[in-house]
Amino acid sequence: MKRLLHTLLAASLLQVCSVSLAGEHDDFLKAEKIARGGNYTEFKKANERLKHPLKPYVEMAFYKHHPHIKYQSEIEHFLQVYQHTPLEWPVRRAWLNYLAKHGRKAKFVENYSVTKDVELTCQYLDFQWQLGAPKDALLEQIEKLWLVGKSQPKECDGVFSYWRKAGGQTPEAVWQRLGLAAEAGQHKLVGYLKTQMPAKERYLADLYSKVKKDPSAAAGLYRYKNKSSKEAEIALYGVKRLVWKDPDLAVRAWQKLSNMFSFSDEQQDQAHYALAYALAVKQHDDAKFWLNKVPDTQQDSKLVQWHLANMLREQDWPAIIAFFTPKKDLNVGHKYWLAYSYSRQDKNEQANELWQQIAQERDYYGFLAAARLDQPVNLNNQQLTLAPGLKAKVEQAPGFKRAQILYDLERVTSARREWNYLLDTSSNAEKLAAAVLASEQGWHDRAIVTLARLKAWDYVDLRFPDAYTDLFKRYSNRNKVDLDWSIAIARRESSFAADARSRADARGLMQLLPSTAKYINRSSVSSKRLYEPSTNINLGTKYLKYLEGKTRGNQILATASYNAGYHRVNKWIPDEAMPAELWIELIPYRETRDYVKNVFAYRQVYLAKQGKDENVLATILDMNIGG
Repeated sequence: MKRLLHTLLAASLLQVCSVSLAGEHDDFLKAEKIARGGNYTEFKKANERLKHPLKPYVEMAFYKHHPHIKYQSEIEHFLQVYQHTPLEWPVRRAWLNYLAKHGRKAKFVENYSVTKDVELTCQYLDFQWQLGAPKDALLEQIEKLWLVGKSQPKECDGVFSYWRKAGGQTPEAVWQRLGLAAEAGQHKLVGYLKTQMPAKERYLADLYSKVKKDPSAAAGLYRYKNKSSKEAEIALYGVKRLVWKDPDLAVRAWQKLSNMFSFSDEQQDQAHYALAYALAVKQHDDAKFWLNKVPDTQQDSKLVQWHLANMLREQDWPAIIAFFTPKKDLNVGHKYWLAYSYSRQDKNEQANELWQQIAQERDYYGFLAAARLDQPVNLNNQQLTLAPGLKAKVEQAPGFKRAQILYDLERVTSARREWNYLLDTSSNAEKLAAAVLASEQGWHDRAIVTLARLKAWDYVDLRFPDAYTDLFKRYSNRNKVDLDWSIAIARRESSFAADARSRADARGLMQLLPSTAKYINRSSVSSKRLYEPSTNINLGTKYLKYLEGKTRGNQILATASYNAGYHRVNKWIPDEAMPAELWIELIPYRETRDYVKNVFAYRQVYLAKQGKDENVLATILDMNIGG
């Protein structure tokens, strides 16, 4: 009976607090609306009455929408108090635009702060010039704004004029910008720059545009009239583009162009790298030749991966051993394939010794190695212990409170800006405390991002939270897909941010395109519904089941298809069967290759967290793809 009374009392207090908090939010929203309305007296009254962590947002709303010289001292005080916070730039931008419009040059310069806003930057430099600031420093800044591959706003015309009159627009500067514009496909700007070139060189602008539109034009030797260094730059640019369209023509063109032009060592290295990389990606027969032409100093991790892929495709185990054995600081993937090559050469002792090392890692290769050795996986999980009072301190920070309420109000962008500001102004220990608080609030993506920023990889419970567990269980069961698989997909796709939206317009926890959702649902799904966790997980797991069916139950191919699309993945399936782990390593798209590895590693983490002994990656070792 006593326990029941305590429970009822706690529930009652929680309800009262919730109603109270909702009331406080209502007061804030009303005050913000008044501020936007522009009545200064009513704004001041509402703001004075307000006792709320988002009170500065009320001030921001007024000064942003109603900048005026009569509020100058208040605006400048606000900008000083909230400098470098998310509250600063909405007000500063509005204030600077007002000052510029009304010709308040000195006041604009005084209130300017460094920004990526080119219009404001040019206006600042223009006012500085008119007010007599030292010209040399200004000319240097103006040149940086001019030397870009796109047209700049009209606000920059004045400072560019000063720069030209001072002799800044040299033929070399025009040529440099022409290259940037051509590579960016800014044909209108290329046309303008052509008029700024010496008459005898204007054909180069046309040649650059031609090669941009049709890379095969670079192979037409007759186009190079003077065999000049500038023509050589265009030829090199063209070959680097052409190799992706027509590899054989690019190779032939480069061999002829090498005899025509005196390319520098740096230019030759660039060409060899471009040819090697593109030919390796395209699995061209000449890839090995060009990979070996790239000097060791140019062999970055991307190219080393393609060296490895080329040798794996040929199953040249001695070559892999010879390539990696002398190298220091091998990553875990290179160690794995070195061990694999040892095993294929019956050097089992060396192979097992390496696999024992790799099996200690909590990643795709570590779990594969553990499966090979029939050992339990190692999560390397570390429990996070915070100093007494640290979490409470962070919880009381104004930035945290503002972020918390903005999340409650579904102003997610503003909330994340506050969160990022909180991290920027916190110690590492405070960041860890913030990650714990974020996890407790259900902001799992913020916790994951924060720990990644700290490279605090071993706090597994925070990095792989049990998020939306009931929904994943319900819909994974309903749509007959493995629970760990669907959770791992969501963890990789969105880090459990329900409002996530990609550049490709994929949305929600499992990052579904509206077109995919419509196909799976057999009717349109609104954007709002796609952001709802229940709808998104239901459709996401349905889509997984659909892909599993399309790939005849092969979850490796289905996972790759979730990222790259079924039809593209289907083209990667070889005619002759090969081990699945080899196929994964040879996926031509790096994004998809890493995606498959991550999803299977995440699946294993979630299985281990559930106390299951199963190693899901063991299925990879027993599987072939193709044939």
